[in-house]
Amino acid sequence: MSEDTEESTEEYNYDEEYVQPEREEDLAAATFEELENPFKDKKPPQWSSEEVNMDVILDVPVTIAMEIGRAQINIRNLLQLNQGSVVELDRFAGEPLDVLVNGTLIAHGEVVVVNDKFGIRLTEVISPSERVRRLTK
Repeated sequence: MSEDTEESTEEYNYDEEYVQPEREEDLAAATFEELENPFKDKKPPQWSSEEVNMDVILDVPVTIAMEIGRAQINIRNLLQLNQGSVVELDRFAGEPLDVLVNGTLIAHGEVVVVNDKFGIRLTEVISPSERVRRLTK
């Protein structure tokens, strides 16, 4: 702390009580100058659904993932996993996979092979209202 700061702290006693002025004439109303609102003549934009340009979001990248199942194991068993270990999942063979976009379930599907690569054929797309209902669970 500098010397200037110490002096100003000592000059004012914060423990003193506020003293009410004895005479009404000692009081004065606070005055403020009028500020100009730079937005007073501007109105918020009103868009109809036809005017909204969806092109703005069409190039936003999202992550799509297919999940075949899950398993919960303790750390002891996790540390014992090695090449050739088998982890049993919570799904039966032939059950549809979950299709997740940014972690949100949007569809179910089945594995297909396209040009020697795995793909997924969507068998059920979750409706937007169902997706919202699942988020609130």
